[in-house]
Amino acid sequence: MSRVAVVFTGGTISMQVDPVAGGNVPSLDGAAILARTPGLDTIADVEAIDYGLVPASHFRFPQLFEIAGIVRDALSRPDVDGAVIVQGTDTIEETSFFHDLVLAGDKPVVVTGAMRSASEDGYDGPANLRDSVRVAASPAMRGAGVVVVMAGTIHAADDVTKTHTSSMTAFQSLNLGPLGEVNAGRVLVSRGRAGRRHVATSQAVEPVPLITATVSMDASIVPLLVRGGGGAGSDARGVGALGLVIEGTGSGNTMPELLEACRLAIAAGIPVVLTTRSPSGRAGTGYAFPGGGAQWARAGAILGGYLGGPKARVALALGLGGGLDHGGLAALFDDPVA
Repeated sequence: MSRVAVVFTGGTISMQVDPVAGGNVPSLDGAAILARTPGLDTIADVEAIDYGLVPASHFRFPQLFEIAGIVRDALSRPDVDGAVIVQGTDTIEETSFFHDLVLAGDKPVVVTGAMRSASEDGYDGPANLRDSVRVAASPAMRGAGVVVVMAGTIHAADDVTKTHTSSMTAFQSLNLGPLGEVNAGRVLVSRGRAGRRHVATSQAVEPVPLITATVSMDASIVPLLVRGGGGAGSDARGVGALGLVIEGTGSGNTMPELLEACRLAIAAGIPVVLTTRSPSGRAGTGYAFPGGGAQWARAGAILGGYLGGPKARVALALGLGGGLDHGGLAALFDDPVA
């Protein structure tokens, strides 16, 4: 029987309603979740590892490196065939991509959670955990990189998006579609991944602010972010932005003022990545009016491919942490091809 390491980090899957607090709070450790998940022993030999009870919205890069290290250590053992990371769903699209970037190797890594807490009818944690252990134990998933398994669907970490705050089918692969599904206890793979991005680093560079272009916005925030001085986007030492991610409208278009402000940042050596605020698609160079995507590219902005703003920010922070220059960053953001 396959052996799967399961790292429990908290999230809705670990939560129950606390009447004093007035809502769901983390309370279930790995053993308690496993006790609510019958049938796992027929799928794989599960090794439970408790990391903590951290809401997904609280994660910082150092914690994600710690979790990645725990997974890496487990997968380095010949008796472990795959790993599952159990966490909150709020940031799965970012954290799964983080792990996809920093974890190498062919053994499957699955990230999962729950949309409903253990106090709610229809608690989906046990079903998601069973499906995830099946995927992590499946030889068919070797080499697929980090995936997200929710509601019986297998999503590649670089494409998955949380599209709804509470729907059981919130997670979708909006650009390329899911990799497969878990149906009647079987892992069914419908497509392979074209390739994976990877960054060899043990640190992330911050601050890397994310700016979303909107109608009639001004660009005054950019100089504040770049200069630092304790303003928004600066760390406790007043360090200014070391990279910027811009979510443009449509295929990467913005007000001219935003481009001009970022042009100065680029000239100062601060890498700027342009993506789109649209939930799917990619920024491009089809529009050449002031503030259009073509003008951003000519100014030296790096196009983010299919990565949306949150994922692009993760990639830029890790790429800078890995010491990548402009060319290396551009290569990192190129969409993988078969």
